[in-house]
Amino acid sequence: MLYDRLKKHSADGAYPMHMPGHKRNPAFMPPGRPFDIDITEIQGFEDLNEPSGDLRETAELAAQLYGSDRAFLLVNGSTVGILAAIGALASRGEKILVAGNSHRSVENAASLFGLLPVRIHPAIDEHSGVPFSVDPKEVKSELERDPGIRLVVVTSPSYEGVVSDVGAISAMARERGVPLLVDAAHGAHLGFSPGFPESPVLAGADVVVMSLHKTLPALTQCSLLHVCSGRANAEEIRRLLSVLQTSSPSYVLMASMDHCLRLLASDGERLFSAYARNLERFGDEIRPLKRLRILGKTGSDAGPGFFALDPGKVVIATRGTALSGVLLADILRTEFMIEPELACDDYAIAMTSVCDTAEGLGRLAKALLTIDARL
Repeated sequence: MLYDRLKKHSADGAYPMHMPGHKRNPAFMPPGRPFDIDITEIQGFEDLNEPSGDLRETAELAAQLYGSDRAFLLVNGSTVGILAAIGALASRGEKILVAGNSHRSVENAASLFGLLPVRIHPAIDEHSGVPFSVDPKEVKSELERDPGIRLVVVTSPSYEGVVSDVGAISAMARERGVPLLVDAAHGAHLGFSPGFPESPVLAGADVVVMSLHKTLPALTQCSLLHVCSGRANAEEIRRLLSVLQTSSPSYVLMASMDHCLRLLASDGERLFSAYARNLERFGDEIRPLKRLRILGKTGSDAGPGFFALDPGKVVIATRGTALSGVLLADILRTEFMIEPELACDDYAIAMTSVCDTAEGLGRLAKALLTIDARL
């Protein structure tokens, strides 16, 4: 049974260096099994599409915390937010400017709404194989070259934690009267500590979509859509969300979002201070690495093509070693009981969050030092 397999995996003791951000750490989650609170839209519990009580209060808290004009709760992940936002911000037959490292939901939205993608491709860092930040000058050039572009879509931070200059890109889009949508699925934790880059919500984006579940203590699929300016039609976004999201939203997920946001509001400063200290300690511990390189943490890997990097993403570059990222991930998994988030030819990604313990990060550091010594 699936439930039994999940319980066994949890009991086996593998450390999760992957999503979701709660890291199965009970200190950050409300007690009890989710089955106990799994209901549908019964009397006394409002509709997600027309929130009037608790759900409206949760959405208002999200807008207040992040500084947006209006926030929507998403139970179908960031994917549904990107679909709805693109559908609301561009009309059939129009062109949209899309970074080549965008999530597949952006391409799916273009197909669904009959839009024409114009693609720009960030250059690749030769040391790590990671795509650089989106170049604002390239955005400006494309907007000037093609006046038919009616929407700019940028991913920041990327899967690898690469942050783009949203402020500069936004300014260039506004000059042409074009809205900017930022896919910040991996950036819900930004803006809560000076040790992390600024949130795109406050950097000038018109709409920002983010996944609470990726980097914060929330269950998988818990996400937010932020409307940040009058250049976005919030009512059309709301209408499309009612079309695209499930008509049976999980109250377990919505309760998880509410719990996460209230935790940030009440204790976020302390939690992020501890998180920043743990990451700093991790950086000190991995400094002796000689062959494996951690993007932005060892050597001179953070080149000028990176506007900023999220310190919470541990991108372990294997170029120039006898390992691929896939083999490195397999060694971490089988020998050290550490499950990374992603592996590809040139690097592996270990995702951290505010819920990681100092012991967990220390476990990763020791594993990397041991593997590095063998190379």
